[in-house]
Amino acid sequence: MPNTVKTRTSRQKVQAHRLRLRARGLRPIQIWVPDVRSSVFRSEAHAQSLAVSQGLHAQDDQAFIDTISDLDEL
Repeated sequence: MPNTVKTRTSRQKVQAHRLRLRARGLRPIQIWVPDVRSSVFRSEAHAQSLAVSQGLHAQDDQAFIDTISDLDEL
């Protein structure tokens, strides 16, 4: 008896998965976010945090962050 099992390609599996999701009323979206692993991001984040920490409202800004931060859950 010959082997009649047909394997599906990755592309076919992904297509079937997406069709199942669409049948459930979902749709795909694509979101681009900053790459937090890049050196450019790290440099810019550092520069911005320094600017905030040395700004005229640094104490008020930090007080706000402390107020909204819930460190008890860590």
